[in-house]
Amino acid sequence: MRSIAILLVTLMVTMSLSGCFSNDEIVEIPVVVIEEEPRIFVTDKTGNSVDIPAVEMTFQFSDVGETGKEPSIGVTSSGCIFFIAMEKVMRSCDYGESWEETQDPVQCSPTTSDPYGWVDPITDRVFNVQMIGLETSWICWSDDDGETWLGNPHDSGTTPINDHIKLASGPWTSAGYGALGQITGSTIYETAVYYCYNKLAGIFCFTSFDGGATFEAGGQIIGLATTNGGLHGAISTAPDGTVYVTPRVATPSVIVSKDNGFTWFERTMGEDVGTPYPRKNSEISTDTASNAYHVWTGGDEGVYMSRSIDSGETWEQESIRISPVEVISSVFPQTDAGDPGRIAVTYLGSENSSLLNQSDIDGNPWDGNAHYAPNNVTYHLYITYSLNALDPEPIFHTYRVTDDPVQVGSICLNSGDCRDIGGSNRNLLDFNDLHIDRQGRVYVAFADGCTGGCAANNNSTAQDSRDGRGSVYYLAQGPSLLVDYGELSPIMATPETDAQKVCDSAVECAPVARNDEQN
Repeated sequence: MRSIAILLVTLMVTMSLSGCFSNDEIVEIPVVVIEEEPRIFVTDKTGNSVDIPAVEMTFQFSDVGETGKEPSIGVTSSGCIFFIAMEKVMRSCDYGESWEETQDPVQCSPTTSDPYGWVDPITDRVFNVQMIGLETSWICWSDDDGETWLGNPHDSGTTPINDHIKLASGPWTSAGYGALGQITGSTIYETAVYYCYNKLAGIFCFTSFDGGATFEAGGQIIGLATTNGGLHGAISTAPDGTVYVTPRVATPSVIVSKDNGFTWFERTMGEDVGTPYPRKNSEISTDTASNAYHVWTGGDEGVYMSRSIDSGETWEQESIRISPVEVISSVFPQTDAGDPGRIAVTYLGSENSSLLNQSDIDGNPWDGNAHYAPNNVTYHLYITYSLNALDPEPIFHTYRVTDDPVQVGSICLNSGDCRDIGGSNRNLLDFNDLHIDRQGRVYVAFADGCTGGCAANNNSTAQDSRDGRGSVYYLAQGPSLLVDYGELSPIMATPETDAQKVCDSAVECAPVARNDEQN
């Protein structure tokens, strides 16, 4: 996968890093080469261009080396990146230069279906959740960066559906389950751990008091198909303990708990833009002041946002467009936030406006819905930053970080209506992921459907785009989403840097200068 920031060549650098390398040891560090004309947009809340300089950012690409459909990503305080998809937990502790499989074959699930991963940002516990058929699931966890694991099956009950599994963690509150959690959390596990899934058409969520070992408290939180569906997005938690779950429904909605999952209420927004059909999950991020940002694909196929500044009680009803108007089709929006107003959003999008109203895969005029996209539509990965997302007039800085497509042709958004176009067009499955680390650096995990010859050939077809390669982009250089960290320096050497920080995950970082002979 080529990108704005491409690993192109390597430099020999001299390392002086106590406890990590001996003095004057020569170590290869990839160099980031920046494209001269990356695809960049600066837009207002309508998606239209504004005459404001773009925030300068570069993004680093890493090939995980394994199938990465429906990936989850998280980063521990040591800097180890965890990429969880299909049956494997992949770990990189060298900024994506190399990856290794790390889950325990005994303590973690012996089979796989609909995996999900989570890194607790407070405790550093790494969770790997796997479905076992549609009847139960298996949760395992590690407290030492994946070196050792514990785990057990989680019985979801007698109803033979346990699908679309999600797990997250967050602070205890003083009400509901939180009243008990404040007592147990001091002796058993510091944070509340949540586990949600759908059974038929209802959403079920449970709260663990022992760090995910058991889930005894909880049940169905929202109704059946006649009211709201059971498919849902990721669980999001705020610093004040508020919990959010997003149902996959026609009117953008959020389900909110303020007592660690004991009770829930629902709020709606986005009626002015709606959603398409078929549709995928909407997602929520929360900042350090517990403001919430809900993002989804609107009925016109753009990416939209609604904000809440009172912990989910009320939401603005005038939707804000995040994606540029040039992006006429989008899918899989994901988001995370840092300090107030500082958010990142990623999605797959297409700028093939000339194909609108042309014949889609069913012979109807194409309206931008990825599910029906013509076979020559191309989708790329976009990353959007806003550093003033709470302002009345927020500004969005969007980079198209891929120059070869992530997908050629349609992306199946309804498992009951996928197409065999040289292989199933459900090769990307249901979602990607985005999270920030402790320094506010953004990491994006996605499945790349167009690799190898597909990526190299300008005339690639939909049938060439059937891969699901695990892939990562992260912010190499640019503004942290946490104000205190300012402008983040590249983790790897760039042509513009004379010194660079590198470190092993287990030792203290130290400045590293390039070898003069290689400059």
